[in-house]
Amino acid sequence: MSKKCAITGKGPMVGNNVSHANNKTKRRFMPNLRTVRVMLEDGTTRKIRVAASTLRTMKKQSK
Repeated sequence: MSKKCAITGKGPMVGNNVSHANNKTKRRFMPNLRTVRVMLEDGTTRKIRVAASTLRTMKKQSK
């Protein structure tokens, strides 16, 4: 299963771990994915993986 948001397409980003001695090693920043049930137009429900930031945006727009 991919580590991507089903709505925005947000995926892992790449960066560095930086120690106190300023040593740099590669690391990955993973999106905060949540599994949510979504109602489709035909009345069926489906589980999709959505980033938590996307859920917050969707909640703001539904008000």
